[in-house]
This record gives sequence, structure tokens and C-alpha cells, in this order.
Amino acid sequence: MSPLVEPVVYRLNGNYFVFSPISSLMTLPSLKPIGVFDSGLGGLTVLHSINERLPGLSTIYLGDNANAPYGVKSFEEIFQYTLAGVRFLFSQGCPLVILACNSASAQALRKIQQEVLPKEFPDRRVIGVIRPTVEYLVEATDVKKIGVFATPATVSSQTYVEEFKNILAESLREIELFQVACPGLVDIVEAGLSDSPEADELVQKYCQNFSGDLALLGCTHYPFLETWFKKNLPVSTRVVLQGPVVAEKFEDYLVRHPEIDNFLKKSGERIYFTTGDLEAVSASTSRFYKGKINWLKASLSS
Repeated sequence: MSPLVEPVVYRLNGNYFVFSPISSLMTLPSLKPIGVFDSGLGGLTVLHSINERLPGLSTIYLGDNANAPYGVKSFEEIFQYTLAGVRFLFSQGCPLVILACNSASAQALRKIQQEVLPKEFPDRRVIGVIRPTVEYLVEATDVKKIGVFATPATVSSQTYVEEFKNILAESLREIELFQVACPGLVDIVEAGLSDSPEADELVQKYCQNFSGDLALLGCTHYPFLETWFKKNLPVSTRVVLQGPVVAEKFEDYLVRHPEIDNFLKKSGERIYFTTGDLEAVSASTSRFYKGKINWLKASLSS
């Protein structure tokens, strides 16, 4: 008769798991990093804020620099590129991916959530940056008129307009919203020219006749141009960056979803992938991003 073997209790991130050691296959639940995806370098502004707010969280970043910018591409192109990026991050073990790109959030997120995940990845999650940004603007500000600077793809999708309508319908707020399409700005950032006179000149062009109380930089590349926006907008205009907003909302998301949070790796490990040229991406990053990033090469398949 086999001796009685007591179950083993493990404590993991505040939750308790009971395993019976009668099986040789007994293992602890595997902890995973989150994925952060962007068309290029802009998502680093979101990732930086997440790292500051949740410093222990392990992350894998993927910038699709080879196909940047997304903001001037068609819906189908953006969808296919984004889906390939999400699949890559899933292949790296990420249970959750943040689309830290407004164009991807506007053009690809809903289709991925509604059509791809239920069939291919029912246990994975993909979230975007537009909904949490709009929630913040409605809930945490008292402005009457908001201008959104964004890529042509984000503007044409009307996703910001739809999200504002949906959230405002649940509140007593009245906010006037207008959008400004800004072709060319992402290219300047990707080229490492954020501090150039050309960047100042182009931002000045898009800021002409701005009349809002608040300006949202609705592309995660645009915080690298924050100095120029503040220089060219009226002094009274409040400028909002998405990184801190998304990081705060993501922390709230994890509190509301312990079934995800409890299985996230929290060793502070950070890995960076790019589909672009490693030397060129490293050179561009070094011009505006504090700290050295060791980029790894990623190849995406549709």
C-alpha cells in the first residue's frame, strides 16, 4: 500500500493553489510577460509609463518599424500587420497584448477581438489605447472642447468620435470634439528627427487655428514632439499625453482582472523586438530615448 502523500499548497501573487503530488507532471502555473505592440517607436512612450507605474512587470515590446508608418495605410494593411504582430507576441508566451498604437487600435482592435481571438486564441486578450484615453478625458477633466491630433488612419476611422459618443451617453457631460490629421509626423519621429526644425515647422502647420481647451496627442509617437506642440499651441491649452493615462488605466484593468494579473511574470524583465533594421532603429532610439535598448530582430508572417 502506498504511503499517504499530503497535498502541497503554493501561494502565488496572493492566491493559493493546491496540487496533489501523486503525479510526476505536477508543475506550478507558468508566469508570462505582457506584450506591447506598436507600428514602430511610438509605443515606447506607453511602455515607459507602464514600467514607471508597474516596475516589476515583465514586458516584451514589438515595434513593426519595417512597415511604419501605419497611419497612412489602408484598413486591410493595418489589420494584417497588427494581427501578425499580435500573433508574434502570443508566440512569445504573452497572454495579453496592448496595442500601443492608435492606428492599430482604431483599425484592427475590434476585428481581432471579435473574430480572431474567439476562434484562435480564446484564452488570450488584446486591448487598445483609445477607449481608456477617452474614459480619462470624460471622467477626469472638465474641459468643453477637445482637439485630437492623430494620424490620417485614426481620424478616418472615427473611432475617437464613436468612443466619445458612447461614453458621453453614459454621463451628463457635453464635450465638443474635433480631430486634426497629421501626416508626416510619425515619419519624422521614426527618422530620429524629433528635435529638428522640420519637426517644429510641421507641428506648427497642424496647430494653426487650434481653438480647443485641451489637446490630446492621439498618436503614441507624438509625445516625442511634445516640445513643439506646447510651443505652437495657445498657452492656455492643456496638452495630454497617452502614456501616463494608459498606464493608470491598465493598472486598474489588472485590479479588475485578477485572473490575468495572477499569472503575469513580475521579475522586471524587458525584451525589445523590431522588424526593422537593428542598426537604424538603435540609432533613432538613442536620439530621444533615455537608456540603452538592446533590440532583437523579429520576422512577422501574416
